[in-house]
Amino acid sequence: MDAIINQLIEEFQLPLHNPVLIFSLILFIILLAPVVLHRIRIPGIIGLIVSGIIIGPAGLNILEKSLFVDVFSTIGLLYIMFIAGLELDLNEFKATRNKSLLFGFFTFTIPIAIGFPVCHYILGFDFNASLLTSSMFATHTLVTYPIVSKLGISKNPAVAITVGGTILTDTAVLIMLAVILGSHDGGLTQEFWIRLGISLVLFSVFMFMVIPRIAKWFFRKLESEKHSHYIFVLSVVFFSAFLAEIAGLESIIGAFVAGLALNKLIPHSSALMNRIEFIGNSLFIPFFLISVGMIVDISVIMSGPMALIIAGTLTVVAIFGKWMAAFLTQIVFKFTKGQRQLIFGLSSAHAAATLAVILVGYKAGILDDNILNGTVVLILVTCIIASFVTEGAAKMIIRTSDEEENIQLTSPSFQETILIPIANLVKIEKVLDFAVLIKDKKSGNPLSILTVVPNTAEAEKIIHKAKEGLENYLKETTASDTNATVMATIDHNAASGISRTAKEIMADIILLGWPQKTGFLDKLIGDKMESILQNTEKTLFICDFEIPLVSHKRLFVIVPPNAEYEEGFAHWVNKIAKLSVELSIPIHLNCNEATHQSVLKFAKENKVTMTMEYKEFRDWDDFLIISREIDDTDLIILVSARKGYISYFGHMDRIPLKLERHFPNLSKMVIYPQ
Repeated sequence: MDAIINQLIEEFQLPLHNPVLIFSLILFIILLAPVVLHRIRIPGIIGLIVSGIIIGPAGLNILEKSLFVDVFSTIGLLYIMFIAGLELDLNEFKATRNKSLLFGFFTFTIPIAIGFPVCHYILGFDFNASLLTSSMFATHTLVTYPIVSKLGISKNPAVAITVGGTILTDTAVLIMLAVILGSHDGGLTQEFWIRLGISLVLFSVFMFMVIPRIAKWFFRKLESEKHSHYIFVLSVVFFSAFLAEIAGLESIIGAFVAGLALNKLIPHSSALMNRIEFIGNSLFIPFFLISVGMIVDISVIMSGPMALIIAGTLTVVAIFGKWMAAFLTQIVFKFTKGQRQLIFGLSSAHAAATLAVILVGYKAGILDDNILNGTVVLILVTCIIASFVTEGAAKMIIRTSDEEENIQLTSPSFQETILIPIANLVKIEKVLDFAVLIKDKKSGNPLSILTVVPNTAEAEKIIHKAKEGLENYLKETTASDTNATVMATIDHNAASGISRTAKEIMADIILLGWPQKTGFLDKLIGDKMESILQNTEKTLFICDFEIPLVSHKRLFVIVPPNAEYEEGFAHWVNKIAKLSVELSIPIHLNCNEATHQSVLKFAKENKVTMTMEYKEFRDWDDFLIISREIDDTDLIILVSARKGYISYFGHMDRIPLKLERHFPNLSKMVIYPQ
């Protein structure tokens, strides 16, 4: 008994050294800190940082800064930067790249312009110390990005601008750090500049030319090995971070660039994206936030009046500089108050990059203890302020968008139901992936997967076999936070069973696979399709995905005249826009000018994001002339119409057959609007 007690006493000696005990303690903190503080309306991020202060070397000394903690905190920081790059709406980012450049200029120059005179003339630092400290004001870490991601506003233009500005300013500061150190050591030679330039070019080429090609090949070859996809992504992130360090940059830049490189290959609603966010937000990112708290030493405030003066001055200058940058950005781009606060909240937290700059300067003898201690206090204060501001701004934007929300589709948004009838399991995975991407995330209804079996003695066995075959695919929809249910109905006629079930569950969209039988292709709109079209009035998608959805580079949309007068016009335009955003690819719209203007009007009135190029198309008699414009990586989307409706004309029935004959290896889709 005494031996057990002695062993327990030894294990619980502070600081803890048992890795299992350390890991258990941190997991309990990750679990309890946000829950407890949420009850008193304090952001969970602050709870994790404060927990780090309490258990850290300057607190109760429960944990020391060990390799174990350093590894996990580094992973967490890289994860934040990677997710920021991955969630960035590239279409929106391209549209706002000039805004990102201007914000990056503001958030880099303003803090330095304010900070340098304060440090040099008021605090009395020398030139190099003043320049390095003021450059620290320009940096910021996206500590509060998980708040934005969790509340679902990561695709807001203000977020895209801030993330872009973060990379620009942090890169500039880190290059500036290299230059200051080179100057301090007398190493600003021609060789230094040549080496830096070449390494940056090689790194960029590898990340944006080589990595996407390898990723496409990997995802295609191991399409069914979903867990391997996650391991592959992690490998890319950390290898990219390592390559960035080799190139003379910080690892956080490499992680962000990895997110950009894989952005188009990982749709936001996919199961893989859900796994990345889930593991990061549950484990790695909280580890980083706790480690931020562990570097804070509250006792430095009590070490003398000079330490307190420097800490207070640095903190005020850092916060004011970032607020001014956000304010000027709001004025120039006419942003709302909520967007200004969001930009300020995201860009005002100082952590990793700030600490990296100050520690390097301290070790090089450029900065003294007072600046180091003042920076530690600055990190604590700015992280707390940024957390409150970001959460308040995000909620303000959500409230404003809810009040302005005026998209009125035919079916209520919260009740959207998608029916997916299956005849075989050959291409069901791609159809399910498509359904997950276009499904309204506000809808509480699951995807309804239907199998119709003949009324025979074997009916029950066939139903059981079909459900078993679908189990693996259902796991993937669940992994993407999309519920799905398998339905079975007995009917002598498949089309009749589909039509009847669609009415029973009040389906808004029916997704059908492309007909597979050779004889059936001679007349695409044959008995089965025609029966479904005649007996259902809802929007119908007939899909043929020859390559993975993420491998497409453009949505090639062909729309007949008068399509804007169909009842389901808003519905299919909204779904195509959503698919474009999810895959980060543009829409190439082929139609007449009246339909084009109707699409633009819909996007503007309903605030739907659309990256679109338009070409007038009227040659429906010579439809195949359009083949000159189609590329191998296009997803061809033909908007058709049911007989007797306003956008229907005589040639329309033969067009799907032409698509099948002339583009057998290209992905295709035919839409019949409600």
